[in-house]
Order: sequence, then C-alpha cells, then structure tokens
Amino acid sequence: MDTGLKIYTDGGCSGNPGPGGWAYVMVLETFQGKKIIAQEKGMERNTTNNRMELSAVINALKALKTMDDVPHQAALYTDSQYVQKGITEWIHLWKRNSWKTSDKSPVKNQDLWKELDLLAGEFTVKWEWVRGHAGHEYNERCDRMTQEAIASL
Repeated sequence: MDTGLKIYTDGGCSGNPGPGGWAYVMVLETFQGKKIIAQEKGMERNTTNNRMELSAVINALKALKTMDDVPHQAALYTDSQYVQKGITEWIHLWKRNSWKTSDKSPVKNQDLWKELDLLAGEFTVKWEWVRGHAGHEYNERCDRMTQEAIASL
C-alpha cells in the first residue's frame, strides 16, 4: 500500500509493571514535504509496557477516526513486535480459540486487543515494525514523548 499517512507509536514503563506512558505522531507526506498533523501522549500510574504499546496504537486510531480531511489508510510504525505480530498474526488464532493462547490460558490484555481489533477494522493499515532506539526521527520523537508522559506522573 502506497500511502502518504504514516503513524508512529511508542509505549513504555518505568518498571514493568509501573508508571507508564504512550505516544503517537501522525505524519502526512505530500509533494510539499512532511507535516505532523497530530501528536498526543498519555500516561497511567500502574501498568505494563505491553499495555502502553497497545494504548499508543489505540489512541492513534481513535484520533484518526475523528479526522475527515486525511486518508483513512496508513502505514503504522511500532517498535513493539508484540503489537505488530499480535495484530497481523496471533489475533486470528486468539479469536478462533475464544481468546485463549495455544496453552489454553486467557490472552493477556484482551480488553485492549478487542478494542484494537475493532478500530483496525475501520481502516486500511499496513503494520510495520521498526527497531527502537535506532535513530528513526519519529520513533525517537514518540519515545521522548513517552518518557515525558511517565516523568509527569
């Protein structure tokens, strides 16, 4: 999918579990260049890294849902293989197995996975994994915003 909308997300915790933060940045690429059209961060007092990674993506897609003047197809970049593999591979098995893992235990963060599944179904999303802390401009920006959110608690 060739798209001009790119969404970057990140989430993290200070301790796991512990205080956590999430962030997203939406970048629209046009012939005139790149423009940040939305960015947001948030936090929770007692959470996990995986919940924050999922929250970043969910909040980005919720924001996209409210925007009329941007494409509702995007490339979404996450440095979380848990999110990228979860939404593109594992979720299909979880749903078939009544939200149980291969060892028959309940899927962790099921509430967030169900919310993400519904939201993702409203868009055309290409799910991309990027290596964290590897110098990618917008991934690094999300990481800084996540750390600011955690520090604000």
